[in-house]
Amino acid sequence: MPLFLRRSSGWIPAAALLAVLLALTGSVRAPASTQLLPPGAVAPTDAQRVTARKVGRILEEQHYSRAQLDDRMSAVIYQRYLEFLDGQHSYFTAGDIAEFNAYHLHFDDMIRTGNIDPAYLIFARFQQRNRERINYALGLLKSEPDWTVDESFEFDRSKADWPANEAQMDELWRKRVKNDALSLLLTGKSWPEAADILHKRYERVLKRVGQISNEDVFENLMNAYARAFDPHSSYFSPRSSEEYRIQMSLNYDGIGASLQLIDDYVTIMNVLEGGPAAVAGTLNTNDRITGVGQGHDGPFTDVIGWRLDDVVQLIRGKAGTSVRLQILPAGAAPGTPEKVLEFVRNKVTLEAQAAHKEVKSVVRNGHTLKIGVITVPGFYEDVAAQNAGDKNYRSTTRDVARLLQELKGEHIDGLVLDLRNDGGGYLPEATALTGLFVDRGPVVQLRDSSGRTEVLDDPEQSPAYAGPLAVLVDRLSASASEIFAGAIQDYHRGVILGQTTFGKGTVQNLIPLDRWSQKNSSGQLTVTIGKFYRITGESTQHRGVVPDVAFASPIDTKDIGESALESPLPWDRIAGVPFRPSPDTAPLPPVAALASEQTQRERHDPDYRWLVSDIAAIDSERELKSVSLNLKVRRAERARVDRERLERENSRRVAKNLAPFKSVEEMDKSKEPPVDVLLDQAAQVMADMVSPPATVVQKAARPG
Repeated sequence: MPLFLRRSSGWIPAAALLAVLLALTGSVRAPASTQLLPPGAVAPTDAQRVTARKVGRILEEQHYSRAQLDDRMSAVIYQRYLEFLDGQHSYFTAGDIAEFNAYHLHFDDMIRTGNIDPAYLIFARFQQRNRERINYALGLLKSEPDWTVDESFEFDRSKADWPANEAQMDELWRKRVKNDALSLLLTGKSWPEAADILHKRYERVLKRVGQISNEDVFENLMNAYARAFDPHSSYFSPRSSEEYRIQMSLNYDGIGASLQLIDDYVTIMNVLEGGPAAVAGTLNTNDRITGVGQGHDGPFTDVIGWRLDDVVQLIRGKAGTSVRLQILPAGAAPGTPEKVLEFVRNKVTLEAQAAHKEVKSVVRNGHTLKIGVITVPGFYEDVAAQNAGDKNYRSTTRDVARLLQELKGEHIDGLVLDLRNDGGGYLPEATALTGLFVDRGPVVQLRDSSGRTEVLDDPEQSPAYAGPLAVLVDRLSASASEIFAGAIQDYHRGVILGQTTFGKGTVQNLIPLDRWSQKNSSGQLTVTIGKFYRITGESTQHRGVVPDVAFASPIDTKDIGESALESPLPWDRIAGVPFRPSPDTAPLPPVAALASEQTQRERHDPDYRWLVSDIAAIDSERELKSVSLNLKVRRAERARVDRERLERENSRRVAKNLAPFKSVEEMDKSKEPPVDVLLDQAAQVMADMVSPPATVVQKAARPG
C-alpha cells in the first residue's frame, strides 16, 4: 500500500508529490515545514533542525578524513539510514525503495539546511509497513502451520533483494512467523503455548513502534551521517547521552555490557572491562538476548521485540543479586539451542578490572618450569585519586609493576601478558606499560587531521622486567592493547601469540552540542580526530597487529573487527621514527621455529584438537543463511548437533583419561571448570622459549 499525502481536494500519493517537486525544482529540497508528512506522523523539531546543521558542520570540519558531504557521501548516508530502519529487508518493498531513491543524492543538502523532513517521511512509511506486517503476523497465529511441509526460511536477508510486492512480503512473513513458532516448539512448547508467546511478542513490537519518538528517529538519522565517515563517529541523543554518562561513571549495578536493539533483538555490542560479564568470560559481542530471568530459578521473560530501555531495566538490579540471560549465540540461526548464562550484578569497579596474576607449571625436558601470567583486562588509571594527591592511586602500569615484583619473588622462568578481550582505555597507560619492558624510546605516533604527528615516548626510566616475554591477544584486543602489542613486536622484545587484533587505530573526541549550556538538550557527538601509527610508521588501523605465532580462535574475524565494520578508515603508513631494541633484555628465539613447534603440538594436544573441532562446528553454523521449516527435520538437526557436541567433548575426555559423559544433559550440568586452552598453549610456547626443544635449537643455530 503506497503512502498517501493530504491536500485540500483529497489525497495524493507521496510519489506523485515527489514527481511534482522534481519537475518544479530539478531536485528534492525538503521544506522547512512538515507538509510532506502524513497526519499524526513523527516530525522533527526546530531544535533538531538546528542540531542537524551543527552536526554536519562539525563532521566536515573536524573529522580526520576531512571528507565532504557531497553526492557520494549522500548515497552512503541514505543506505545507512535504510539499513538502520530495515536491515533485514523485511518491511520495505521494492516499490517503497524506488520512491525513496529520489532522495539518495540529497542527504547532504538536508543536513546543511536542516530540512530533514524527507528522512521522517521515509520513517513514516517504515512505521506504516511495520504495523501492516505485525498485524499480518498476528492474523497468522489463528491457525497452526503444517509442520510436515518441506520448505525453508531465509533468516539472513541483509543481502537479499527487497520484496517485489505485497504477495512476496506476505510469503516472507508467513515463513518468518512459522520459524518463530517452530523455534519455540523445539524448546518443548506446544502450539497453543507458542502462539500465546508470539502473540504477546508481536503485540509488544506493535506497541514499541507506536512509542518511537522524534528523538529516536533523529538519533538514527544523525548516526547514519556520522557512521558514513567512520564506524566510531556517533551521535548520542540527550537521553542516550545520559545513559552513556551513567555507564562511564559506573553508577549502576548490572552485568557490564553495552546493548543495542538490532532487528527486534537486544544485542551485545561490547563487554565492559571489569564487569560481571567480562569476569565470567561467557558473553560475546553480537550475542542476542532472547529472555531475562531473575534470581537462580525465576521464570524467563521473553524480551524479543522489547524496547531497549525496558530490557536494560530488567537486567539491572540490586548489587549482589543474580540475573539469568537466555542467549542466542552470535551468528547462530533462529531456533539454534540457546545458552543460559547467570551473572551476579555488581558495579564495574576499578578493583574488578585490575590486572591480576597466576603461575602455571609446565614440565619440559624433565624440569618443571614456572610461567608467570599477568592478565590485563583494560588500560585504566584512577584519575580522581591522582588529582586528589593520593600517592598510591591505582593504574594498569602501577599494578603490573607490583605484580612483576611478586612474580620475580616466585622465580618465574618466563612471563605471558594476557591482553585478550582488552578493548583498550587510557592512552598514557599504553606507553607507560610498554616502558616496563623496554628501554626509553618512542612507543606510538599520533597523527591529527591536519597532518601533524606527535611521537609519544615511554616515560619509564628503565625496564621492570627483562626476562622472556610473550603477549597473548585476540580479535577483541583493541586500541591501547594494539599500541602495546605493536611496540613489543617492533622492539623485538617479545613474541605476540594468538589472533590478529581488532584493528582500531583511531582516536575520538567527545563534543557536547550544548557547549555553553548546563542543560543537555541537543546531545553529543563522538568524532574521529586522529590515527595511531606504530614506530615503524605502519598504522594499526584496519589491519591490527598480526601475531608471530597464530592460535585458533572461536572469534570470527569476518564478523568482528574493524575490517568487518562499515566505512572503516583505511590502513596506511607514514615515516617511522628512530628506535633501537633494548640491549639488556632476553633475546628472542626464531619465531618460525616457535611456530613450527606449536603446529606439531597442536596435532597431539587433546584440548587444542577439541577447540579446533568446536570452532569448525561453529563456523558451519555461521555459514547457514536459511533453515528448514519441517519440524521433523529441525528436530533431527538439533539432535545431530547435540550428538556431535557430545562426541567432541568425550573424545577430548578419553584422550585425557577422563570418564566420558553419558548424555548431553550430564555434560551441560557438569560443574567442572572450563579449560583455558589458549592460555595453556601460550604457556607451552613460553616453555619453548626458555627451554627450547631440539628443533628450535637447531634452527636457531643455522647461519643466516
